[in-house]
Amino acid sequence: MQVKIKRYCVGGIFLLIGSLLGLMGPQQLVHAASTTPMTPTLYFHGAPSSYRSERHMVGAAKKAGVTKSVIRADVAASGRVTLVGKFRPTSRTPIVEVNFLNTRNTNYVTNGRWVRNVVRKLQATYHFKQMNMVGHSTGNLAIAYYLLANSTNRRLPKLAKFVSLGGHYDGVLNEGDWPHRIRLTAAGRPTPMDSAYRRLLKLRQRYPKQQTAVLNIYGDLGNGTDSDGRVTNNSSKSLRYLLAKRAKSYRERQFKGAGAQHSRLHHNAQVDRTMIKFLWDK
Repeated sequence: MQVKIKRYCVGGIFLLIGSLLGLMGPQQLVHAASTTPMTPTLYFHGAPSSYRSERHMVGAAKKAGVTKSVIRADVAASGRVTLVGKFRPTSRTPIVEVNFLNTRNTNYVTNGRWVRNVVRKLQATYHFKQMNMVGHSTGNLAIAYYLLANSTNRRLPKLAKFVSLGGHYDGVLNEGDWPHRIRLTAAGRPTPMDSAYRRLLKLRQRYPKQQTAVLNIYGDLGNGTDSDGRVTNNSSKSLRYLLAKRAKSYRERQFKGAGAQHSRLHHNAQVDRTMIKFLWDK
């Protein structure tokens, strides 16, 4: 008698589960299984360049199994953003290749506004709450000025991880800077400071506390200039003084040799592996 009761109960449970699954339908089942929040990673190129300079890094991420979902965000000179492609519904780690159509704009305030427009467009379309950003060269200044103007805006997604490649935070070689000109104190404070860097000093108070993990990558050709041929290491390392005390974590990684040249950093297999490990732990 007891055995029959147990069999009846188990059968009833399976019948109930089957009925519930039928009522939920396939779309609800997919939604129930997708509990991990979406965290897109946005790539920002330097100037003069385009999203094509991001393709090697994105391709390396895809090959590593990070994602199959990659779209492009075209940004017109007016600031209007057009999304090319769509995220896959089940993708938790999609990638966005940001493409500034005015490739020669060097007004960092304008660049920061364009970054904000991209973030808002993506957020309105996909409703995510956190994101990662990767910048190369002037792409880093676009990100920095976006943060300067928007880091206290709680309606925008949180920045979870930030990778800086060849960032010229305190000047560019042959454009107001030269080898061994910049000195860093023990705290990372650069001397002298150019006008763009002085404006960024406000990040020391505005950057979100204990929110963002930062990886600062820079190159050294090994030719005695302490630079990647375009940006001195100390100009890149001056990011530390702006963010390190407020970031969740701050790391620096130097790469050496011909493959560490400024425009080759985003085509360097070692750099790829370092970024993929940092961003997605793969």
